[in-house]
Amino acid sequence: MPVLSEVVALLDAWFPPGTADSWDRVGLVAGDPDQEVRRIHLAVDPSPAVVAEAVDAGADLLLVHHPLLLAGVHGVATTTPKGRSVTALVRAGCALLTAHTNADQAYGGVSHALADALGLRDQQPLRPLPAPALDQLTVSVPAPDAPALRAALAAAGAGRIGDYDQASFSVAGSGRFRPLDGAVPTIGTVGRAEEVAEEQVQVVLARRDRAAVVAAMVAAHPYEEPAYGVVELADPGLAPTGTGRVGDVEPTTLRAFAATVAAALPATAHGVRVGGDPDRVVRRVALCGGAGDFLLDGLRASDADVYVTSDLRHHPASEFLEHDGPALVDVAHWAAEWTWLPVLRRRLTEALGGTVDTHVSTLVTDPWTFRVDAPR
Repeated sequence: MPVLSEVVALLDAWFPPGTADSWDRVGLVAGDPDQEVRRIHLAVDPSPAVVAEAVDAGADLLLVHHPLLLAGVHGVATTTPKGRSVTALVRAGCALLTAHTNADQAYGGVSHALADALGLRDQQPLRPLPAPALDQLTVSVPAPDAPALRAALAAAGAGRIGDYDQASFSVAGSGRFRPLDGAVPTIGTVGRAEEVAEEQVQVVLARRDRAAVVAAMVAAHPYEEPAYGVVELADPGLAPTGTGRVGDVEPTTLRAFAATVAAALPATAHGVRVGGDPDRVVRRVALCGGAGDFLLDGLRASDADVYVTSDLRHHPASEFLEHDGPALVDVAHWAAEWTWLPVLRRRLTEALGGTVDTHVSTLVTDPWTFRVDAPR
């Protein structure tokens, strides 16, 4: 049975908190890192109704997309909805974990799930993130101590490449040195040259982790003065992660594509709003889960035929369409992001096996509850 800290570490590896926007608040909000996790409840919003649903289901963890405490708060008294939610979770022993903009931009994240739900092929990030700058650490260590050193490097974050960790390369060789006066050698004696069977270990690491990895290496190394080198690697270019997604669909009309969108998303009062010629041919689709009007300017001259997102406002949408660029499809914010939850559930089940029960909330937490059409 995993404990909460292990589940948090798993989510952090999939959706690194460091990739969240600076204004965002992601990660563990409440809960004991040492508590066991038997049941996980997945939802878009930590609304009071969702919190009650999670508590009633006996969940040990409520994993949500939107933060409960995004703006600064000075108390969580039960006189407020947020305070009641926090109190209910704490009393029930149910932890709360948020993956927001870090999940928006990740491979396998929110926009990726929406793109899969709409059948996009050959998809890629709409606005790719720069790949993290990388270093290579090379260190020589006595052969019997190499496994422990590799383990310490991995624990510090070295050897993580894409969906793999603990990656390293070793080659056997001979290390030579002579301790001088003042040395306290682990092997050998002062004044006498030594030759030791060593392994040279190489690992790749994110440059931002350099100080922590080097410190872990020095602490784990048996030598008083370990020999090592750090080399900055060439710029790896763009990462397979980023904001939004863009890909292809079988040629269709805007009207038919909008119907596909409506069928792929859970029903809401908002429905699917469309701006553009219904008979326009759609082959290439750009999208952004959640509120995506911040990408409009960059899409005006794109090769996309349509842009799917949420929360489009009147003036930005009107002015965008005046440029004869992509058509617009505006969907409910909650519905677009809900498509990520079944994907996340499958991923958790694969990673945790049968040890944890996962459940996806189907409560519609979109703020709009009904729509009234004008009589015709």
